[in-house]
Amino acid sequence: MTRESTDYLRRLKTALTGDPATPLALLCNFEVETQWARHHVGLPAPAAAPAEVVQRMEELGLLLAGPGDVILVKNAPDQGYLRYLGEDLGIGLPSVLVPETTAGDRSTAEDLLSSPQALDRLSALGRRGARLIPMGTSEFEEKLAVSAQVPLAVPDAATFERVNSKIYSRRVTEELGLPPVPGWCCETLGELRHALAQAAGLPGPVVVKDAYGVSGKGLVVLDTAAKADRLVRILERRAARTGDDRVALVVEHWIPKRADLNYQITIDRRGGVRLDFVKQALTERGVHQGHLMPADLSDDQHALLRRAAEEVGGRLAADGFFGVAGIDAIVADDERVYPVLEINARFNMSTYQGGMTERFLAPGHVALARHYPVRSAAPLVFDDLRRVLGPLLFPASGGRAIVTCFGTVNIGTGNAGTGDGTPHQGRLYTLLTAPDHDRLTALDGAVRAALADVIQPRENS
Repeated sequence: MTRESTDYLRRLKTALTGDPATPLALLCNFEVETQWARHHVGLPAPAAAPAEVVQRMEELGLLLAGPGDVILVKNAPDQGYLRYLGEDLGIGLPSVLVPETTAGDRSTAEDLLSSPQALDRLSALGRRGARLIPMGTSEFEEKLAVSAQVPLAVPDAATFERVNSKIYSRRVTEELGLPPVPGWCCETLGELRHALAQAAGLPGPVVVKDAYGVSGKGLVVLDTAAKADRLVRILERRAARTGDDRVALVVEHWIPKRADLNYQITIDRRGGVRLDFVKQALTERGVHQGHLMPADLSDDQHALLRRAAEEVGGRLAADGFFGVAGIDAIVADDERVYPVLEINARFNMSTYQGGMTERFLAPGHVALARHYPVRSAAPLVFDDLRRVLGPLLFPASGGRAIVTCFGTVNIGTGNAGTGDGTPHQGRLYTLLTAPDHDRLTALDGAVRAALADVIQPRENS
C-alpha cells in the first residue's frame, strides 16, 4: 500500500500556495546557478554546458512530489526503479512528463519550450490548478510558466538571482549582527586588491569564491602571496581586454573546522519562517558528498542556528523571497559556530530528502545521505543494482539502504551507454538509516563493498 503525501510536502505546498492540496509541477533544475552567474563576473573559467549527472539528478523530484503532482524530467526514469519506490517503499508517486524534443546542451525548461505536446499537457495541468515549482527560477522557467500558463509557486528570476549571491549572504550576516567568517565583498578589482592585502595579515590561507559558485566550483584557495599575485594578474589582464574591472567575488579567511552544517528554512508567502532541520554536511575539497543526521551540536549551538534561521528568513522575506532556503554553516575547531557561510535560497539536496527522512528515519535512529561511485562495463537497469545490493535494501537490525536516485548510475566519462566494454563511472544516491552510528558505519561499508567491483548487467536486460 502506498503512502499519501507526507506532512513535509503538505507543509511545503501550504507555505508556497496556501493550500496543501495544490497540485505541483516540479522541475528540479540543478543547473540554475549557471543562469544566474551569467550576469556577473567571477573567476576565470571555461564555460560549460550542464553536466549530464546534474541533469539526471532531476529524478530526485520523485522523492518530494506526491500523487496528483507531476515531475518534469529530460529522461524517463527506469521502470524497475519506479516499481521499487512504489511497491517496496510504498511511496505515492507523481506523474512523469518528458519533453518529446531534448538536447544535451539545453536545460529541461528549454526542452519543454521546444516540445508542443509536452507544453499542451502542462497547460492542461495549469487549467486544473497546478503550480510550477522549479528548484530555482531563471529566465527559462519564467518563459515556461508563461508559455504553459502554469503560474510559478515561487518568486521570479530577478529575486532568486539577487538573494543567491554570496555577496548578499555576507552583507545580510553582517547587518543582522550574526557572527561572520572574517572576509570581504569585492565588486571591483580595486576592492579585491584591498581585500587580499588585508587578508595577507591573517594566519593561514584565504579562499576566493565566485558569488554564484556552487559545490566547490568557482573557488580558489590562496595559501601563498605568489598565488594571490597570480590571480590578480589574471583578472587584470581580463579587465584590460574587456575594459571592465567589475567582479563578483568574496574573500574569506579559511577557518579550521570540526564540522560543516546545513540547515533548511521555509518562508511562507506571509513571511512566516519555519526551521525544517539541521544536518551535518559531508564535504571533500569543498564538494558536497552527503549529510549525516542528526548533527552533533550542543544546545547553545542549536540555539544560535535557530536565531539565525529566524533572522535570515525574516530578511529574505523582506527582500521579496519566499520558499525554501538552505543555509550553510560551520563549527570551527574551537567549537565556535559561524551560522551563515552562505544562503542558498532555492531547493537543495536536503529538500528532496525531507519526505524520505520523515518516512524512514525512526526516532532515536541516525541517517546518512550520500552517493557512491558505480562502475560498469555497460548500462545498468535498476534490477541489476537491486540484485547486487540484495538484502541491504530491506529493513534489518543493522539498518537499511534506500536508493534515492538511480538515473545517475549510467552516467560515464564518455562511454556511458555505448556497451563497448569500457567501464564508466556513475553515481548512486542513497539514504542509509540505522539504530546507531556503529551500525550506520557498518552499513556504509557494506554498500561500498557491494559496489566495489565492476557490475556486469544481465544479458538482454
